[in-house]
Amino acid sequence: MFHIVLFQPEIPPNTGNLIRLCANSGTTLHLVKPLGFELTRKAVRRAGLDYEELAPVRVHASLPACLEALAGARLFSIETGGSRAYSDAQFKPHDALLFGPETRGLPARVLDQLPRERQLAIPMCAGNRSLNLSNAVALVVYEAWRQNGFAGAGTSQ
Repeated sequence: MFHIVLFQPEIPPNTGNLIRLCANSGTTLHLVKPLGFELTRKAVRRAGLDYEELAPVRVHASLPACLEALAGARLFSIETGGSRAYSDAQFKPHDALLFGPETRGLPARVLDQLPRERQLAIPMCAGNRSLNLSNAVALVVYEAWRQNGFAGAGTSQ
């Protein structure tokens, strides 16, 4: 349905949480190197990232390589300095949602590649630090999915 792009993620448990989110929302996770953790089988098990049967995860050597693989997808950045609220965007299936590293966010050189209207923010109370990455991604993914009628979702009995 959608694509989550993590640019140089640093914290393994956040990525593990997002793999579970992807599994439950039909979303594909894209990780852009360098990663702050290893994806070897041993490291993956230790960090709780065993994703092979949960959700599709793609690893890309660079952001240009990732964007090439996502050719045709509209790219939105979600960053504290975004020009409008994520809930004001009109998401379409196959859109890509770009998030920066936990400790520093997306660099200006990446943001400069996106039209201002696709630079989104999550509203927060003034003076606070940003949300945890996995929480921020969950907010935006579920809003995008809601706007598209939760296509592909099953119902609980």
